[in-house]
Amino acid sequence: MATDLDIARATALRPIAEIAARAGVPEAALEPYGAHKAKVSLDFAAEQRAKPAGKLVLVTGISPTAAGEGKTTTTIGLGDALNARGTRTMICLREPSLGPCFGVKGGATGGGRAQVAPMESINLHFTGDFHAVTSANNLLAALLDNHLHWGNALGLDPRRVSWRRAVDMNDRALRQVVLGLGGPGQGLPREDGFDITVASEVMAILCLADGLSDLQERLGRIIVGETRDKRALTARDLQADGAMAALLRDALAPNLVQTLEGSPALVHGGPFANIAHGCNSVVATRLGLSLAEVVVTEAGFGADLGAEKFCDIKCRSAGLSPAACVVVATVRALKMHGGAAKADLAREDLAALRAGLPNLLRHVENMRKFGLPVVVALNSFTSDTVAEMALVQEALSALGTEAIPCTHWADGGAGAAALAEAVDRILAAGEARFKPLYPPEMPLADKLRTIAREIYRADGVSLPAPVAARLKRFEEAGFGGSGVCVAKTQYSFSADPARLGAPEGHTLPVREVRLSAGAGFVVAICGDVMTMPGLPRRPAAEAIRLDAGGRIEGLF
Repeated sequence: MATDLDIARATALRPIAEIAARAGVPEAALEPYGAHKAKVSLDFAAEQRAKPAGKLVLVTGISPTAAGEGKTTTTIGLGDALNARGTRTMICLREPSLGPCFGVKGGATGGGRAQVAPMESINLHFTGDFHAVTSANNLLAALLDNHLHWGNALGLDPRRVSWRRAVDMNDRALRQVVLGLGGPGQGLPREDGFDITVASEVMAILCLADGLSDLQERLGRIIVGETRDKRALTARDLQADGAMAALLRDALAPNLVQTLEGSPALVHGGPFANIAHGCNSVVATRLGLSLAEVVVTEAGFGADLGAEKFCDIKCRSAGLSPAACVVVATVRALKMHGGAAKADLAREDLAALRAGLPNLLRHVENMRKFGLPVVVALNSFTSDTVAEMALVQEALSALGTEAIPCTHWADGGAGAAALAEAVDRILAAGEARFKPLYPPEMPLADKLRTIAREIYRADGVSLPAPVAARLKRFEEAGFGGSGVCVAKTQYSFSADPARLGAPEGHTLPVREVRLSAGAGFVVAICGDVMTMPGLPRRPAAEAIRLDAGGRIEGLF
């Protein structure tokens, strides 16, 4: 059986200037990175802002399982199918992180005949955006420790430093470290730690900034720590914001690539949705909306994470108003939510499917709370039976929602033609009445409770006294209008990854809150989730290698 990499390599890609012309981007606005990828000039993107905006379609999914759901693949297949129908469409995706590529997930450019390309390049290094984010993050850390070393004129309390270093790799050994050992010349000894680059505030800022001036302004607002009297100190206080912006200048320009069928795709930014806000960049989304009739974008992991943050953080911050939502599910994954073992998923099991369906139904209901019309993409496998597909469609029909079987992995855009037709019908009807879940003036603790109650169906939130006090301090410092970015497991509506399906009556345990003042939100870290993942027992990296001709093998 051909792998994703085999399929990608068998496809002759078009020159990137041809793809750009198809999207309405002149060659003069491109900065090519080889023959098949390019950055689009920020000046050109800014000039397009005056044009009427197209319609924004969000692709999200059920709570992910080891069976796989195919959210990125569906986003690409839908974009290809809409273009084939004559609806001028742009696809907007996040860039893959090296951590998951070498960990469990492998590549993140779609699959089968619904891929963005060049696959190897996008998955590994691409245009260097993540390295720029890592460098900017760690420049601030270096300037902070240098300030402590040379006398600490600002009075920063080493015990209250909140800024952490970053690396784009799953490395559990770096979660907690001690710096400055070896004597006075090596700096001031203190505890520190690393986050994965995609979870850093710098990545969030890159994705939420609407231009270079906003980028530098947001970087300057980053809070790095406090003085002994608990006065906040910022990157601007350390005079770090200008140099950080210089490192990120080129990275802010969106990246243009293509699908295997030649649809234009902007792949830019890459925050995780379980520990960050999980959406591609505002700059890319806005550029797509100015060039196309429809932009199809995805939000990471399940709708309870990426889609909620897309609506409550990204759309609110950028003034975006999505017009439709596609929720991706598979029969196999729903059977896992219903208790079926992975080894048994190829067998028909209507009882397990019926038990797992509440997960899908809840995600659909939740997205409607944002005023979005919803259609379900039922990503098909050859093992799915007629009875199983009919059961899912019947359950969704009771909610007044279509569940449309899709075969885009095998058939490309043609396999998502019915889905594209349904999306076009929704957009033509214009029934979306988008609204975020909570008002900005709501107290931070109540925002958390609202998300927990309305999206996770929790009975309450556990806020230890120090966490509640910290939220109050954020409000007293003028950050009460911030959004809330919940960091929790992606595998469950609850904070317990083992509670599959649609659990109710649980409590959301918040163990820590962090203020991302530059990004404009507060991160609430719940349960056992880590902002630096670890590698599995058998990392995907073990299968990646170069063949005799120097080509990369083992990416999937």
